[in-house]
Amino acid sequence: MDAVREAWTDERLDDLSKRVDQGFERVDADIRALRSEVRTGFDRVDARFDSLQRTLIIGCIGFAASLAASVVAAAALT
Repeated sequence: MDAVREAWTDERLDDLSKRVDQGFERVDADIRALRSEVRTGFDRVDARFDSLQRTLIIGCIGFAASLAASVVAAAALT
């Protein structure tokens, strides 16, 4: 096993600091990419819900119109 380092030189600490910063930059880039993908996915889901809502509204209007026409036709025959 390696012996535990008792003292760190400034150069080694600077190197460690740079490596940590690079790691966080990489994580930040990954998170930004993930957020972009999630946002795109939610935009697609929102578009599908909007389409479904339009379809339901058109269907309800059609059903109400046919029901009203049936009532009027039944009233005219009696």
